[in-house]
Amino acid sequence: MNFPVHSPARKDPQLANNWKNKPVELLTDAEVLSMPDDEYMNDTQTAFFRHKLVRLKKEILSNAGETTEHLREDTVVVPDPADRATIEEEHALELRTRDRERKLLKKIEQSIARIDAGDYGYCDETGEPIGVGRLIARPTASLSLEAQQRRELKQKMFGD
Repeated sequence: MNFPVHSPARKDPQLANNWKNKPVELLTDAEVLSMPDDEYMNDTQTAFFRHKLVRLKKEILSNAGETTEHLREDTVVVPDPADRATIEEEHALELRTRDRERKLLKKIEQSIARIDAGDYGYCDETGEPIGVGRLIARPTASLSLEAQQRRELKQKMFGD
């Protein structure tokens, strides 16, 4: 089985020191990615990822509230069976999306707890750094790319 070759994210040397004089809320992904490797999971990075996770959590909770309102508004009785089926399918799709977000919300809360415990950014299996690039792409990651690939291969070969 051939896995895609992992290419490390590019660091912009011009952004390398921007994190020293900017508030965490204003840092961009590129600026955090450009931080030196020896600054991995320093206070600024952990604060950046906490801010990112909290913002994502607020968005999900806001979406959940909108879904509740949307489902309440669409409870009118529609006499046409085709229209009723369309509305029911839209509701089912929206509820599936919210269910996925509910699971993501649990992972977000676990990631915030890992930040509090000082474990965030390190692989659960190997203890090695996950990498800023991977965490920017998936802030809830708890495994390094290699460990995740091994887990997915085992699942594919042996099932859950």
